[in-house]
Amino acid sequence: MPGKTEPASHVIKFTNCRTLKGDTLLEQDVWIDATSGKILRDQEAFYGRHLSPDEVVDLGGRILAPGLIDCQLNGAQGFDFSVPQASKAAYDEGLRRVNKGLARTGVTSYLPTVVSSTAAVYQQVLPSLGPTAATHRPEDGAESLGAHVEGPFLCPARNGIHKQEVLRSAASPADLAACYGPENFYGPAKTIKLLTAAPEVGNMLQAIPHIVAQDIIYSVGHSDATYEQALAATQQGATMVTHLFNAMRPFYHRNPGVFGLLGHQSDHPRRPFYGIIADGIHLHPTSIRIAYNAHPDGLVLVTDAMKLCGLPDGVYDWTNGERIVKTGARLTLEGSDKIAGSSATLIECVNNFRRWAGASTAQALNAATAVPARLLGLQGVKGCLDSGADADLLVLSDEDDPYSGRTLTVNQVWKRGAKIYDAGKDVVGLE
Repeated sequence: MPGKTEPASHVIKFTNCRTLKGDTLLEQDVWIDATSGKILRDQEAFYGRHLSPDEVVDLGGRILAPGLIDCQLNGAQGFDFSVPQASKAAYDEGLRRVNKGLARTGVTSYLPTVVSSTAAVYQQVLPSLGPTAATHRPEDGAESLGAHVEGPFLCPARNGIHKQEVLRSAASPADLAACYGPENFYGPAKTIKLLTAAPEVGNMLQAIPHIVAQDIIYSVGHSDATYEQALAATQQGATMVTHLFNAMRPFYHRNPGVFGLLGHQSDHPRRPFYGIIADGIHLHPTSIRIAYNAHPDGLVLVTDAMKLCGLPDGVYDWTNGERIVKTGARLTLEGSDKIAGSSATLIECVNNFRRWAGASTAQALNAATAVPARLLGLQGVKGCLDSGADADLLVLSDEDDPYSGRTLTVNQVWKRGAKIYDAGKDVVGLE
């Protein structure tokens, strides 16, 4: 019986580009195998394997970067991850719409985030939000890396927009599994990748090692924790802080709270990653600059965007008969100036962060690529242009905007070696 033949490689060489390598942009070619969807080692491809590219893409001096990774996104394209639909098929259809819309903005991987909800809601929606790498096709758009459950084990005094009536405390890890569903919390098929909870509520501090043992990242958030309580959480295994500054005890000179964790030396084992929402609404630019200067290697840009992300400006129906006015990234309740959240895209946050923190282009891009990949344990697979990594790529222009200065703009998106979006040709593969 003849042996199985391997599919022929289709090698693509990107040239005349500035590539993201560490904290710098280098003029360097990048080779990928569009068949395997992986990045090749250029010297090995040319000299060792004697490959000639089947296709050469001249980027005209533009930037080639890894696809963006968003670790906190509540919804997009009019779809909210925390709202069950009439059927799983209807929910999954909304999810497909989100994935394709996100890809057009440069996000190729993300953690769909479910806010504080009842156990029934978690157990209905989480089965659709697990990692999709095994079944993902490039034309599907952005890929889920697993769900982020934000709550319901939060501090009632720091609930933010989370509904007070669904908040609860955990007496033991069994309470977590009962809330989310054992199949979503345990085993290789679990759907949860990151869990945000207040360590001072209930017996959560004692539950952190059990959470981490399930290969779930524990993040301190929506918390009134003192510095000592936050430090204890990191000693138990917490490695992340959810949207630093927002919905937590503010910095005070006699008790720095959660923010105090950033004051450790750079080699301190308890120094966590931390999310920053650089949308111009959640944080003052100076607050972002202070955090970045304190701990530059841990800053993870997130959007925390609502379901109106990706939709045109206008007035939209919301919950309880209210209506939301969308003006750019800013969402306000109709008839008032009350902030109702944000709909910023991640590339907008990258641009804001570069301007406000004085970061280089490479550093700003890393905060939405390499740093979240390290947080998620995916270094060498996502968020980089190393050989063997997934060929999730962005082609970016960097030009002057008359209103906001130099601005990175997504020109092309490649997923697993296939071009799925080209701004100059509208949509390619995302119909």
